[in-house]
Amino acid sequence: QVPFVESGGALVQPGGSLRLSCAASGTFFTILSMGWYRQVPGKQREVVATITITGGTNYGDSVKGRFTIARDNAKKMVFLQMNNLKPEDTAVYYCNLNPPGAWGQGTQVTVSS
Repeated sequence: QVPFVESGGALVQPGGSLRLSCAASGTFFTILSMGWYRQVPGKQREVVATITITGGTNYGDSVKGRFTIARDNAKKMVFLQMNNLKPEDTAVYYCNLNPPGAWGQGTQVTVSS
């Protein structure tokens, strides 16, 4: 069973916004920290944002002030609101535990005019 299913990726113009969603399975969700990660082909996967079980957040320097991570423990969902998107945000985005476990398929975000 895939532990995380990401959705919401799309092609968007620079300056646009997207909201990514992640559905988690398993009973562990409400007791662990979660995160959004992204990967560009040929580069290492990087941490975009993390959120604790009580809602404490941290962001990568490149997305601070533009991205917001949130979670709904009752629905076992994690969200990433992305505003003022830039071409360098283009990547496959994944949600996972923090620190990460098994990876899902991810969702493609492409920022281009």
